[in-house]
Amino acid sequence: MRSYSEIARRIAKIIISPESAIGFVHGILSVPKDIGYLAYGFLDTDNRYQRETEKIRMVRAVRYGILENHNFMKTIETVLNIFNKKLPESRLNAIYSKTMASVAGRTLTNSLIAGRLATTIAQRSSFLVAVRGGLVGNALLIGGMAERCIYTSEKLLKNNPEVYNTLRPQNYDLLYFLVEPALNPFVEALNVRRTQGQPAFDKILELVEKEINTNAR
Repeated sequence: MRSYSEIARRIAKIIISPESAIGFVHGILSVPKDIGYLAYGFLDTDNRYQRETEKIRMVRAVRYGILENHNFMKTIETVLNIFNKKLPESRLNAIYSKTMASVAGRTLTNSLIAGRLATTIAQRSSFLVAVRGGLVGNALLIGGMAERCIYTSEKLLKNNPEVYNTLRPQNYDLLYFLVEPALNPFVEALNVRRTQGQPAFDKILELVEKEINTNAR
């Protein structure tokens, strides 16, 4: 796990400028990474039946439009909702006031950030062009990208059951590997809260506030 300061720095960067997430998503269509997951999946014979079951779920989800842009937004918004619900109101206001002073309430804040992140990931990267052309939809059902999708979902279940169980009913956990680079610092902070307690989480929030105060002027 990254240091508190590194987690805080990345959270602050996303809050200040969601468009900066483009720097985190270039590896989404990483062929070497997919080949690595494909090889790992081939060797992981113990869990082959479970992965095949997950692939069937993936096929159904793709068929019913899971790759539509609004689902990316809902996936991002769901994770941000979980994160922001852990923040005291005073801390929430302190963190977001410098970047979204006119926004009142958690829901609108989450929607704005989620919308900007989804736009960045879904419209400004080469990944989205591929989705619209059907390339990713096809690749998702076969090969290393399918394995990466499943293993990332399983890792999320292991590391943060709350996030996984909230995403799972709508199959958003299958999209998580596509937005993980941008959402990872928020999930890491939640993992710190789960494993090390509220004081450790509060320390990260304090550092986030300091980063924003320094960089959002």
